[in-house]
Amino acid sequence: MAGPPAVIWEREVEGLLRYRELVPRLEEALGKFSSRDPAEVIQPVRTTVPLQKHHGFMGLMPTYMENKGVLCAKFVCFYKREDGSNLPSTQATVVLLDPEYGNVKAVMDGELITRMRTAAVSAISAKLLMCPEAEVLAILGTGAQAMSHYNVFTEMFSFKEVRVWSRTGQGSERFCRSVSGPVTACVSAEEAVRGADVIVTVTRCTEPVLFGQWVKPGAHVAAVGACRPTWRELDDVLMKEAVVYADSREGALTESGDVILSGAEVFAELGDVINGTKPALREKTTVFKSLGMGVEDAVSAQLVFDQWEAKSCKS
Repeated sequence: MAGPPAVIWEREVEGLLRYRELVPRLEEALGKFSSRDPAEVIQPVRTTVPLQKHHGFMGLMPTYMENKGVLCAKFVCFYKREDGSNLPSTQATVVLLDPEYGNVKAVMDGELITRMRTAAVSAISAKLLMCPEAEVLAILGTGAQAMSHYNVFTEMFSFKEVRVWSRTGQGSERFCRSVSGPVTACVSAEEAVRGADVIVTVTRCTEPVLFGQWVKPGAHVAAVGACRPTWRELDDVLMKEAVVYADSREGALTESGDVILSGAEVFAELGDVINGTKPALREKTTVFKSLGMGVEDAVSAQLVFDQWEAKSCKS
């Protein structure tokens, strides 16, 4: 009989997950997802249940990777919070199961997994789509996702300048104190993004905060917030002028207000670029619309579990 499941808390996850190991696994997973081979990845679009009283949603994200023997599900609750709210905007739990027996192998805190895999996929989008001579990074938002994006982007790339903007001055000041490198706090979103080569939007906004007239030609935008069909971060001008990539075409057409409300066409998935079936149009202005996928959680959770098992065996 199977023993009790491992319970892996956030502090343990933090000690086990590293971008240098996570990024190549996510690149491989994105390519396998876009191949649409059911032996590689079976992943439905996220199922959501509205939590109307609390202005939020619960999402269920199951994934099965038959060839790798990985069966996983993430439960994530996300909310539309007021500015200044002390309540979390997301909470997540990831469950790994044995695909043969059906028992739960591990239950782990999903917050850090979500932040790191989301930021890592955004960095993969930049690796594939940004101008090779990119010098200026702008981050709109100063929450936990902003921090994870700062960490992986400055680890993987050598930007000469990093700018940040928050709706509140306190948010920008707190962010600047928290990071290890130099960051310029900007008083407006426009100031932050004018002339930037790479722009990351990780906000709680439900209306556009980034406008096409501010974005220089050839810039790359990783749009991470606004994960509901009626929520926006980017305006119609940017969405219609840019070449739009997504992690999942189906996900973007179902969940992304930026895509749905603008009527923009999704040119390709990141996995299509990785597989060589669609080009990386670096010379164009590009938008990567990130919704997050179960397969990203699955490979991240499996990496955590493998590291946890190896550590347990040594002790």
